[in-house]
Amino acid sequence: MRPLATRHLANDPAGWARSLGISREAVEVYLASESIDLHVDSFIWNRILRYDLRARHGDGITGARFLSMVDLPRVREARMTGAIWVITTNPLRGPEGRAYACIENIRRLQGIFESVPDEFQVVRNVREYRAAVAAGRHAAFLGIQGGNALDCELGALDRIPDDLIVRITIVHLSSSRIGVTSSPAAGARRGEGLSTFGKDFVRRLDEKRILVDLAHINREGFFDAIAVHDRSLPLIVTHTGVTGVTPHWRNLDDEQLRAIADSGGTIGVMYQSSFLGDAWLGGRSESVVRHLEHIVNTVGEDFASLGSDWDGAICPPRDLKSPLDLPRLVEHMLRRRWTPERIQKILATNYLRVVEAVRG
Repeated sequence: MRPLATRHLANDPAGWARSLGISREAVEVYLASESIDLHVDSFIWNRILRYDLRARHGDGITGARFLSMVDLPRVREARMTGAIWVITTNPLRGPEGRAYACIENIRRLQGIFESVPDEFQVVRNVREYRAAVAAGRHAAFLGIQGGNALDCELGALDRIPDDLIVRITIVHLSSSRIGVTSSPAAGARRGEGLSTFGKDFVRRLDEKRILVDLAHINREGFFDAIAVHDRSLPLIVTHTGVTGVTPHWRNLDDEQLRAIADSGGTIGVMYQSSFLGDAWLGGRSESVVRHLEHIVNTVGEDFASLGSDWDGAICPPRDLKSPLDLPRLVEHMLRRRWTPERIQKILATNYLRVVEAVRG
């Protein structure tokens, strides 16, 4: 496989800053930090549209709305040291069909990264992450969006090859055998949270040392999961907004933020403009930092992260359309007089602490 066609933006921080209309300091703080995204959904378009992750794309015909936000060259250009690359579950398949497709997609996504071995490496824990970054590679964690991918039986989690999955979002946009989604489009099921099977599923994730991701689940299920979860392990919400800034069915309230923080976990702020409180098709990157700021002010700087949901059929802020725009977030943080140490926690180290507590 030929090397990825990338530009070396890091060699010209002043030029990168000028292109973004931000300070050189913001780019330099960004480059001095690790950068990890807790939720990148680009693989779904590789499956549906044969979107070539190894090719460098522009904004595409959609203007970087819904898709065409991330590819491997732009990840490298932006010096993203890691990300959780997600396999999203098709709820229309039968239980065994979902499990079969999930395992096949794990192998397929793994194969994409293995086709560029000098630049990307699939990792399962912080030790492997550190080794990959030290070798100059992007560390690709793998995750599953929708626990119903493996809900045919509890033993289905044992089918995951080489323990490659670091996290599972137990409920997505549809309710399942596990529990109830927060999405109103799936129909209201008041008073219902995790099923008995769902509670056992959470316990099994703990045993397997797979991070329990509580993005997308309804409030009852959220607290049901906390009640049965191994209290010695942190919980995670990889991509969400917060109701303290923008009330929305997709966002977490302060009680939920405190529950994640009390577990030692972290909360990733996503980039869907409407969840952030902006117009559906518009929005600005500063809105992401407003949500991060609320998390910091409510539970502290050790529990906030970034979980973009890029390419997850979202409409991101118009100045945050790809990884190349990430230094803009640092600019907003610096304007709030946040220290480089706080910024580095949010960009990567809060997540790494959580992974290390669960997987080493």
